[in-house]
Formats: sequence, C-alpha cells, structure tokens
Amino acid sequence: MSQKPSRNDGCNSQGAPDPQDQNISNTLSKIKNKLIVMSGKGGVGKSSFAANLAVTLAGKGFSTGLLDVDLHGPSIAGMLGIKGLLDINENQQVIPKLVGDHLKVVSMQSLMKDPDQAVIWRGPAKTGIIRQFLADVQWEALDFLIVDSPPGTGDEPLSVAQAITGAKALIVTTPQDVALADVRKSINFCRTVNLELVGLVENMGPFACPCCGETVELFKSRGGRTTAETMGVAFLGTLPFDPLVVKSCDKGSPIAAGDDTGPFVDALDKVVQDIIGRL
Repeated sequence: MSQKPSRNDGCNSQGAPDPQDQNISNTLSKIKNKLIVMSGKGGVGKSSFAANLAVTLAGKGFSTGLLDVDLHGPSIAGMLGIKGLLDINENQQVIPKLVGDHLKVVSMQSLMKDPDQAVIWRGPAKTGIIRQFLADVQWEALDFLIVDSPPGTGDEPLSVAQAITGAKALIVTTPQDVALADVRKSINFCRTVNLELVGLVENMGPFACPCCGETVELFKSRGGRTTAETMGVAFLGTLPFDPLVVKSCDKGSPIAAGDDTGPFVDALDKVVQDIIGRL
C-alpha cells in the first residue's frame, strides 16, 4: 500500500497542495534574509544577542522581523518591553507588534494571557505552532527575519530549519569549555540538516575592569575563535561582558536601542556589519 502524504510533503490527503505550505512559501518569498540564532546550551545570552541584533538592523533602516520560537521560555517580548496580546486582522492573520519604525516582533509570550503560564507540549504541537508563526502572521516584505531558537538541537530548531527555506544559522557561545562542547554539536546539527552557517559569535568575552582598567576574563578568552577555526566556521567576533546588557533588557529596551556607545555596542556593530557583508 502506498503511504499517504504527510503535511510536510506539501500536499493534503487528496493530493492537493497544502494551504499552510503555500502560505509559508508566500511569506518566505517576501523575506530577503532569514537568520536562525542558535546556541548549544542555555545561559550564553542567545536571546539578548538576537534582540540586540534585530534592534541594530532596524536602526540601520532595514525592515526587520524578530520571531521568538523559544516556546517554553520566551523572553523576547520582555526584553523589548512588549505587553498585551497580539491582534488579528480581517484575514485572520496575526499582526506583529511594532517596535520603532522598522522592527516587527512575534513571541509566544504575546499569545498567552498569563505570562507565567507553562507551555507543556509535545513535539508535533510545537512544530505546528512554529509553522503557524510563519504561515499565519502578517510579516509582509522584510529585509531580515531573525528567529530566536531555543538552545540545543531538539524539536524547535529542527522544525525551523525544515520550515524556513533558505535560512542560515548564527551560533552564539561563551568562551567556557562546557558551552564550546555544545556549540560543536550545534555546528554538526546544522551540517546534518543542510542549514548554512553564517558564523559563530562569542558572547560574554573579556572586558575592561571599570575600576582599574585591567582586562577581566569571566571564563577565558579566544575559546570561540579557536572552536570556529577548528570546525571550519567563520568567527564573527567577541562581545565583551557588560552588566548594562542585562539591565537594559530587563528594562525592556536593549542596549542597542539607546544612544550610548561603549565596548559592547561597538563590538556588536562590527559583528552586525560582518553579518551584513557575508549576506
């Protein structure tokens, strides 16, 4: 007996094209660059990097979308000061929250009345909502879509990699050995699923002590660069540790959204310029 085509085959049970697949294809055709921000483990600042990356791109005049698919621990809405539920247009499409003039944001957190509600879903349900975030959201034309993926190599990164045709990955790490070991797994994951890698970003790197000016290493230095070179991946740069990054995200206004300059903002701008150049 022949097996019935599944949703991922692009057809429904009658052999006709799947409407959701068509909607996803239509959405992606309007987006020039799709970037999935990944990390091998939690706690490396992946979401804060994704938020600051999106804010920086929008600040440069690029039409940018930021999609938070960390379904169990969504944090993007809080980092950007977004409150309230998402609205629906007359075509039953979700309308992203607008931050400034050029940034549109969709987060799982903006779909829940209670922000402390636990999302207890199995793989198929998570895959379904990720596909809906692409098919049923009014993204319109974008220069960049930044996807904040949960850490690891589980259902969500796999679903995103399979659903977003032409997406490329940015991997965030810290210099510590534990994080770098997991990063190597993320790199191999990307290669296994044929997800092109833009490069590796090292976060929470060495910084100048505000009291004496001496260089301080919370973990160590050059671990990200060494890993990138060993694995044959482009190294995009090191972002120094800065407590203001955490404070600004907690206030709902990422550090890249302000007028202040400093080592982190300067390093971030160089990383973003490198990303733009590679794309």
